[in-house]
Order: sequence, then C-alpha cells, then structure tokens
Amino acid sequence: MNRRPIRLLTATLTASAALLLTACGSGGGSRDSSDKIEGAGGGGSKASASPSAKRPEVELPGSFKADFAGWQNSDPKKQAILDDGRERLKAEYLAIIDSAPQSKAVSFYNSQQALTSSRTYIKGYVDNDHNLIGKARVFNPQVSISDTGGGVLFYCVDESKGYTLDRKTKEKTGTPDDVNPVLQYRTTLKKTSDGVWSTVSLETVRGGCDK
Repeated sequence: MNRRPIRLLTATLTASAALLLTACGSGGGSRDSSDKIEGAGGGGSKASASPSAKRPEVELPGSFKADFAGWQNSDPKKQAILDDGRERLKAEYLAIIDSAPQSKAVSFYNSQQALTSSRTYIKGYVDNDHNLIGKARVFNPQVSISDTGGGVLFYCVDESKGYTLDRKTKEKTGTPDDVNPVLQYRTTLKKTSDGVWSTVSLETVRGGCDK
C-alpha cells in the first residue's frame, strides 16, 4: 500500500511512551513521521473486555488480510489493550474497503485526535475511489500502562504485500521501490467507562521496524 501522509497530529510523548519507544528501538521500528503523538490516558478486546461493552464485529474480506503476529501478553490488562488496539486497526482497514469514513467501528475504537485523524485518513482513500487489497503483516507489539492508568501501544506494520486498488480503472499500486514498506504505529489509549481501550492519539513513523 502506498500510505499518504494524511494524518497531521500534534503532541508530545509521555514518559511511558518515551520509555516504550526506547524499548521498541532495538526491534520495533519507525516510519517517516507525518504524525505526532498526543496525550496518554488510560483498557480490552473481545476475550478480555468488560462485559458491559458490546464490541462491533470487524471482519475483513478475503481480498485483504491483516496478519497479527505475537499479539499475546500474559498480563490480562495489557492483553485487553492489545485486543482493542488490534480491532482499531482492523476497523480502519474495513472502513477504507467499505468506503465508510463515518464507520461506527472506527468511532468505537477511536476518540479525540485519533478519531479525527483516522476519519481523515479513510476519507483520503474514499475521495480517490481507492480500495485496499493484499495483506498487511502487523507485528512486534509493545504495550505498557502508565502511572496514571493510560495505555501505550507501539507496533509495526509491513505493507509490502498490500496494495491500493483504483475501483474504476482496477489499477493496482504498491509501495514504491524507494520507500520502506514497514511502518511503526505509536498510539496512546484511554479506558472508557464501558471498559473499552479507546485510542486517543496516534503517530506513524516509516522506516525503522525490522521485517
């Protein structure tokens, strides 16, 4: 996929995020940053979620696959962050595929600046009549919980086998040869009253993750 720098975020890494970035540096990654991370708040997905929260079903079609590798943690609270962080990314992919920038699943898993950013990003594809096909490999998740109870989640996405498809011409476009296809996502999350870990800020950095 040829990711365009649509998200324009402004913010500062919290102490937890900064520590996590250091940890990710040895095996995590980075991507050319057109986004900045903002805020940190401070919980789950289907398996470890609060029973009061009914998660939306986010099922990607056979034409596009997101392969999540190593998204398990022995700490139930950290696993909950991983789960909702995973569903957030899937919801964004599905909204592009469905041409639905106002997707309810996207607003379920995002809030504040992250929601604005995600909708803008999705709309960029919709306005250009573009779809996603192929596969994205999502790996090396790094998760922590701040002293104030907020969540910090970093992970890498390899888009080398993902493509943008023009819905009209059927032309398929991948990441250019001179552009690193691996990105690092840096997110902060806040647990809602319903027990959902909502992503409140997001930064993407291209070029630092190992495949």
